[in-house]
Amino acid sequence: MQFRSRLTTLLALGLLVSGCTIEPRTDREQAQTRDSTRRQIIRPEGVASLPVFSLAVRSGDLIFLSGQLGAVPGESPPRVIEGGIEAETRQTMENIIAVLDAAGATLEDLLKCTVFLADIADYEAMNAVYAEYFPSDPPARAALAGSGLALGALVELDCIAVMPEGS
Repeated sequence: MQFRSRLTTLLALGLLVSGCTIEPRTDREQAQTRDSTRRQIIRPEGVASLPVFSLAVRSGDLIFLSGQLGAVPGESPPRVIEGGIEAETRQTMENIIAVLDAAGATLEDLLKCTVFLADIADYEAMNAVYAEYFPSDPPARAALAGSGLALGALVELDCIAVMPEGS
């Protein structure tokens, strides 16, 4: 009896589906146009990047920065600056400044940063350099240690910023 009930249900669904038509979508072109106005890729010159991601994307008043490393500006392929966690943190912050500048923003416009460290033992040294860039009113922040960062970096920061008023 259960088999007959399932068979009846399948036949009924088959009849419903056979009456459906497949029509081409006409909304895709409109969606692509809308997305290109909602999403702006930020491409600063001289900041090292990999081809698999954008350095930053602006959507409305928000700017989303991809993870920034202490990569030496203008070098291809990218390489991390030498000198340890302090040098890397300083170069990372300078790269963030360059990306924000290309987007029309500054460090004061940062809302949130996430710090990734290859070794949590570097937290104090990284934090000392980071604090130089935010003498007052720093953005919200989280910090955590990971197991290996791109290019063998010791530190990586990703950030979210808001466009300054009037921009």
